[in-house]
Amino acid sequence: MQSLLKFITCGSVDDGKSTLIGHMLYDAKLIFADQEKALELESKVGSAGGEIDYSLLLDGLMAEREQGITIDVAYRYFTTENRSFIVADTPGHEEYTRNMAVGASFADLAIILLDVTKGVLVQTKRHTRICALMGIKSVVYAVNKMDLANYDESAFKNIRREIKKMTAEYDFETEYIIPVSATQGDNITKASDRMPWFRGDTLLQYLEQVDVSDKTDQTGFALPVQRVSRPDHNFRGFQGQIEVGQIAVGDEITALPSGETACVKSILNMNQSVDRAYKGQAVTIQLDKEVDVSRGCMLCRDVNLQVGKLFSSKLLWMDDSRLVAGKSYYLKIGTKMVPAVVMNIKSKIDVNEGTHVSADHIYKNEIAICDISCQDQIVYDLFEHHKELGGFILIDRVTHMTSACGVVEHSLRREENLQWHNMDVTRELRAERLNQTPKTIWMTGLSGSGKSTLVNALEKRLFMDGKHTMLLDGDNVRMGLNKNLGFKEQDRIENIRRVSEVAKLMNDAGLIVLTSFISPFAADRRRAKRIIGEDNFVEIYVSTPLEECEKRDVKGLYKKARNGEIPNFSGVSSPYEVPENPDITIDTTGKSVEECVDFIMEQLEKE
Repeated sequence: MQSLLKFITCGSVDDGKSTLIGHMLYDAKLIFADQEKALELESKVGSAGGEIDYSLLLDGLMAEREQGITIDVAYRYFTTENRSFIVADTPGHEEYTRNMAVGASFADLAIILLDVTKGVLVQTKRHTRICALMGIKSVVYAVNKMDLANYDESAFKNIRREIKKMTAEYDFETEYIIPVSATQGDNITKASDRMPWFRGDTLLQYLEQVDVSDKTDQTGFALPVQRVSRPDHNFRGFQGQIEVGQIAVGDEITALPSGETACVKSILNMNQSVDRAYKGQAVTIQLDKEVDVSRGCMLCRDVNLQVGKLFSSKLLWMDDSRLVAGKSYYLKIGTKMVPAVVMNIKSKIDVNEGTHVSADHIYKNEIAICDISCQDQIVYDLFEHHKELGGFILIDRVTHMTSACGVVEHSLRREENLQWHNMDVTRELRAERLNQTPKTIWMTGLSGSGKSTLVNALEKRLFMDGKHTMLLDGDNVRMGLNKNLGFKEQDRIENIRRVSEVAKLMNDAGLIVLTSFISPFAADRRRAKRIIGEDNFVEIYVSTPLEECEKRDVKGLYKKARNGEIPNFSGVSSPYEVPENPDITIDTTGKSVEECVDFIMEQLEKE
């Protein structure tokens, strides 16, 4: 018997994915008698005119049955005399592309359906591209609804030419194109006598014999550590699933990223001691000496893995909000999760032509080439070498929803040429010389709230008290360091990032840094706090109401924004996200500058 085949069905809406798999299960008698009777009964009261509606075997959600479309991924397990299968019936609607990608991530083969009366559609091309992105090497194109084309051979051949042209850019290992009728059952489990011109295997026959074994080099060994097991002081084991190769007792392994080596003392598989373990098995490995290993580390042998923070990737964006360069996310690769930033968007890929198009931002269901920077070192491999070690997801830091899935294309060489140098004169020595504790006082608030006036007066007070300070004002910085940045979302993100890095360097010099920036996005302020250091960051929210800010309008900016002369103006045409837990909050309405400074100084002393 052939090995287990995990496959998905995908394609555009209403191309017959659920119907095809349902008919296959029904004809091959791979459902129970009570399921068969329930299907026949439901079909009589459903929308199929009394005839059997095979899609009901997979469209299990009430919303799916009401709309006649697949929304979620439906998994089915079945076995024939020749092979065992797990099928994921995925949705075709563009709105649920992320669900389709989830199904593709587990599959070895994809059945992509097309309506013979419609041909190759945008969603057909998108699903083909996603399958290739997810590392699927075997595809079947089922040209469905041949009954509507009177089983015409020329109609099938025209579609086949379109498919061949579309797949020319991909390196699929196996590709099979077959004409079928999901409702009538032609060429699904039995050869169709209405299409004698097609002499290939039926769909089920092909699935039973297709070879989807991994052709990549699987020598060596790699196990991402999921958990460190320490039930008592006598035992310390590292648990996880073997993703590459095999391991035996006595083998020498390397722990990454530390680079320490040790020998395998014992292997536990399902609490049973074994001498050897293989890919796909979940095991506990005990080493013969103590090494620096925790969750997210990698145990490996004879595998050339990458250790670093920077890499280039190809990703499918799945979030409702758009992706812009500079945004921070959690990156999860293997068992490791670290904060990461999309440094830049090199291009997005045109779904129809496969060409690379320059882009400043990416919308839902688009595929892009991006450079990513992680906060900490990760252990990974290129996706083309080991898909298990080169695939990742990006997670929104606020909602914790999956924003994107992607693959590692290559490491960025510039990281190899950079190395952090520790200096003899440290931050602590400089702070001691200046007799002060370096901090960054970060003022945020709407334009006209009084930030610049307030921060200027606050610096004068600190200076009079003998403190060594430096003031970074929003306008002043944009006239120099950030003069090349505009006011689009990605420019604002980069503006705050640069200021944060400068503030950190000045803190390292022992200085107290004061900033005055609208910094309207909470994510940017969180990132600034992370760059500068949580213990060194004091957030002051100048909470003067919008109405009062507009009354002041010293620079006439609100008037221009209301007239549409200034786009992306915080509080008017662009949102200002109010700080949730600022260290200090002050409303300058009806207060003198001296009163405000006195209040802030009192609060800073408490800090």
